Amino acid sequence: MNLRKMFMTGLLAVLTGVPAFSQKKTDMDRIDYCKQNYRALFGGEALTGEGTDPELMDILQKFIFGEVFRCGELPVETRELITCVCLATMQTLPQLKAHAGAALNVGVTPLELREAIYQCAPFIGFPRTLNAVATINEVFAGRGIALPLEAQATVTEQTRHAEGERIQQPLYGDEIREAMKNLPQGMDKDVPDFLTEMCFGDFYTRGVLDVKMRELLSLCVLTAMGAEHQIASHAAGNLKAGNDRQTMYAAVVQCLPYVGFPYALNAIRIIERVPDLQ
Repeated sequence: MNLRKMFMTGLLAVLTGVPAFSQKKTDMDRIDYCKQNYRALFGGEALTGEGTDPELMDILQKFIFGEVFRCGELPVETRELITCVCLATMQTLPQLKAHAGAALNVGVTPLELREAIYQCAPFIGFPRTLNAVATINEVFAGRGIALPLEAQATVTEQTRHAEGERIQQPLYGDEIREAMKNLPQGMDKDVPDFLTEMCFGDFYTRGVLDVKMRELLSLCVLTAMGAEHQIASHAAGNLKAGNDRQTMYAAVVQCLPYVGFPYALNAIRIIERVPDLQ
């Protein structure tokens, strides 16, 4: 966390009475840890026993905020970005709205959150991305954050292919071009070019989030989709981008409460089988 974020998170704690989120390992039991984390994220109290289904909420809150949040070494900002892209992928928009607010509460900037949601577009398609963007924009508007946010595009019509290829090649080489080489009627060129220019040129080149973070979030989106072949490819891409296996495992565990055990365990097994970098 940079100094500005540390200051803003501390200021939030002073103004709201919500404690700054602890990112250190703790001996606190899962109930107290859950309550501390929930208060920092949402500004309210966990495990109240209220509502129509208090038993389910009790299990959910203790597991997510008391156990998953202490598993692995991930900053809380990264945990919330992962949560938000999973919820966007699954189109669970009420939960996305709640976690968008939580992300802002623990120091994620509006630009970081928007870029994380934009990063979903090449994988989940534009309609679902637009739904997710509309949801986080409701949160921004509710907090008086002026829209549209500052533009982050760095490419032009003339540079998007070259800049996309500059990012794509070190991570994936000609993998897609080779896979598409037998398509007819010029699609053997068009489809790989779409990937280079849109996925990598239009999105991976944008500001605020670096390629390393974009690759990690992409892996989480694919985990939420159960896209096993692409998980394998992006696990290798994550290694090349600088994310080690421990980081990927922790990211997938952060996805687990939202996507379920089958998708999460499959992703872990796929990451385990990806060869080390030579």
